Amino acid sequence: MKALITGASSGIGREFAVLLSKIGVETILVARREDKLRQLADTLEPKSEIIVCDLSEPGSAKELFEKAPDIDILINNAGFGAFGEFDKVDLERELELINVNVTALHTLTKLYLQKFKEKNEGYILNVASIASFLPGPLFASYYASKAYVVKLTSAIHHEQKRSRSNIKVSCLCPGPVVTEFFDVAGVIFGPLGMDAAKVAKIALSGMFKGKRLIVPGAFFKFGRIFSLFVPETLLAKLMARLQLAKNPKK
Repeated sequence: MKALITGASSGIGREFAVLLSKIGVETILVARREDKLRQLADTLEPKSEIIVCDLSEPGSAKELFEKAPDIDILINNAGFGAFGEFDKVDLERELELINVNVTALHTLTKLYLQKFKEKNEGYILNVASIASFLPGPLFASYYASKAYVVKLTSAIHHEQKRSRSNIKVSCLCPGPVVTEFFDVAGVIFGPLGMDAAKVAKIALSGMFKGKRLIVPGAFFKFGRIFSLFVPETLLAKLMARLQLAKNPKK
């Protein structure tokens, strides 16, 4: 088997590559930082290929597909956040966020799903966030982008079930994970971060079983259920407080 992993240079993406290699899956590692990709690829067996790609660039996802059309597992892991009040966050940065978190993921999911349909098998794992179930004051674009990922993935999962396809489509919704995400977003890391390797292990297990939603950790499973019974206005106030606590400039 062969897997393509975006955002593979660090964090959960890196752990996906390590775990898949341990069970004999060849990997195609995709990210912007060539040095990080090469360092990781050199440690993996079986062989690992690297593709340097900036998914924030328009058209980059199609180019990536054309470079690696024949895979068995797609893991859309690349993504980032931008902190601040919506009217104050730089628009170009937000458009890059949408290109990576939404447009590239959408494009790769569609193109590889069409390819998987030809052989009636394959796995797609889209990485969203527990944030996708919540309003996101001060992280509005990120939370909205992850809500898109959940809704899109859930719909595709249902379509595959309805057509009795052998293609498995899953969505990972982790809480905070100990990665570079918070540095990139420009906020302080909170106390509830899960280990990236543990999250990746849970995610791959759920993916191979064909689970629709994968929410690692009992606390975050409870949090998702809790959010269903709390008015959105109250959730928004709670989330705004949490985000303000992460602001290094407060």
